[in-house]
Amino acid sequence: MTSPPVTRLILYVKDIDKMVRFYETHFGFSARQLEGDRIVELVPAEDGLRLLLHPASKAARQGQAAVKIVFDVADVAEFCRKAGRRGLKFGAIHQADGYSFANAKDPSGNSISVSSRAFAAGS
Repeated sequence: MTSPPVTRLILYVKDIDKMVRFYETHFGFSARQLEGDRIVELVPAEDGLRLLLHPASKAARQGQAAVKIVFDVADVAEFCRKAGRRGLKFGAIHQADGYSFANAKDPSGNSISVSSRAFAAGS
């Protein structure tokens, strides 16, 4: 089995502008946001993990419990079918701005997602 790369990490945050300034100032990330998208993508100056800033709900706790690990896959439905045969059940496949994704939990209860966002036009 080939291991899909971990390339993006979603952070649910209450103050996106503050987070953008922090990561641009201290770590050299550049903010990128597609028109109409509520996610702000922080891109590192060199290769590396991208941080996706997603607006948090008012009730969401901040910090480590608000992290989702995203695995890039070209075909979300096919990946979910294969994962299901191996015992990992994903929730519904959601359609977003030109890409799809599905969510699950790891054995420790951490949120994970498979997403075709990296393969969408403009990504």
